[in-house]
Amino acid sequence: MAYYFHMLIVAICLVPGLAYAQSAEPGTSEDDRASLVRATQAMRTVDANGNGTFEKEEDPAAWRRYQKLDVNGDQVITIAELRKQRVPYLETGFERKLDIVYKTVSNRKLHLDLYYPKSEDGESAATHPVIFYTHGGGWAAGSKQGIVKGSFKEVFLRLIDQGFAVASVEYRLCRKDGVVTMRDCVIDCKDAVRYLAKNSSTLRLDPSQFFVMGDSAGGQIAQMLLLATPAELLGDDEFAAASYQMLAGVSWYGPSDFEKTDLFNHDDRADFRDRFGPRILGAESTPDTKLQRYREMSPVNYLKPNSPPLLMIQGDQDTTIPVKHAYHMKEKAEAVKAPVEIMIVKNAGHNWRKVDADIEPTREVIIERTVQFLVEHLPN
Repeated sequence: MAYYFHMLIVAICLVPGLAYAQSAEPGTSEDDRASLVRATQAMRTVDANGNGTFEKEEDPAAWRRYQKLDVNGDQVITIAELRKQRVPYLETGFERKLDIVYKTVSNRKLHLDLYYPKSEDGESAATHPVIFYTHGGGWAAGSKQGIVKGSFKEVFLRLIDQGFAVASVEYRLCRKDGVVTMRDCVIDCKDAVRYLAKNSSTLRLDPSQFFVMGDSAGGQIAQMLLLATPAELLGDDEFAAASYQMLAGVSWYGPSDFEKTDLFNHDDRADFRDRFGPRILGAESTPDTKLQRYREMSPVNYLKPNSPPLLMIQGDQDTTIPVKHAYHMKEKAEAVKAPVEIMIVKNAGHNWRKVDADIEPTREVIIERTVQFLVEHLPN
């Protein structure tokens, strides 16, 4: 096993054009190997000249995120310095299980973090409802660590206080070569849900009380997890028989329909096909499969009268995922009598950025409504 990890990490570090100087020796700890993998992946995103280090001038915006690691002040960050970056997690004061491997695909391990609510004396064996967090980032960026940031942190800390366990999910990200597509992102997250359902007894979780919340791209994934049945969009055969029940979900500024591309046309923004189309179609699509793939990744097509309740919260000035998506989803839901509620935030762009005036309602109200919606769908 140690030899396998050694060879895997050496392979990662020797990506063409990147002169990385370190590899994990056999016998090093799992944490050490994981830190090298994380640092290597981070370096690949910022090392524009491929010399194996990150210089400030290569990406000034990214430099601001990493400059605290430049302890000697030479304005160069090495792999060794990147490895010292602390991976953030929710500070709850309660039990947590970090970096659980839920599946391996294409020789890559995918992880989730699981946070438990407070357990009273004598309740250590109690099972908990679970809410899954699917991060945003355009299906091509972001990480499960997004849960520790800003409004997301507040939402999930409050849900933990309400008795929820929280699972923050890592998934593969779309690549320019089209090898990884949006469908893979969704299937990975579905498999994370199936993994926790299959292992619910050991992990003290209740698979009949699953919930989901995501933002932007993660909002689309959240809708897909909520509305598609456990048997749809199958991934790892090991989890194919896993059974669970989704009870409710929340999408913050997530898209609902990719077939109806005029939902994306807004002011002078680039055409949808240049922005999101390649992430859906991938490298091997044909004219015959194009429409099928758009439809398959559109949550609106999974609405049914017995769908679990969905709350969509959308900004009326969002030019990335226009507010038309929420109105469209609501209209289609009413047609099939599916339970969809929308909340429109005035003066709000993507990520609740204010546009011209303060957003209305406030970010605090958005957080409170999100938490309330999920809590109110817990079984009595």
